[in-house]
Amino acid sequence: MSKITIDLSGPDGNAFYLLGKVRQFGQQLEFSKEKQSEISKEMKSGDYDNLLSVFEKHFGEYVKLQR
Repeated sequence: MSKITIDLSGPDGNAFYLLGKVRQFGQQLEFSKEKQSEISKEMKSGDYDNLLSVFEKHFGEYVKLQR
């Protein structure tokens, strides 16, 4: 299975877009709503670099963030 690429230099690099992907990917991976909420909260707990780091921690196996 190839990874999905998200180009961070375009509109898909927007923090709100990435937070929305937590819900979409979380549902596809059958994460509980609680786990999805915890991931979103952790992503919002710092700056943009933190948001990317947390996203990669949880979805990096499936998604490549292109900088």
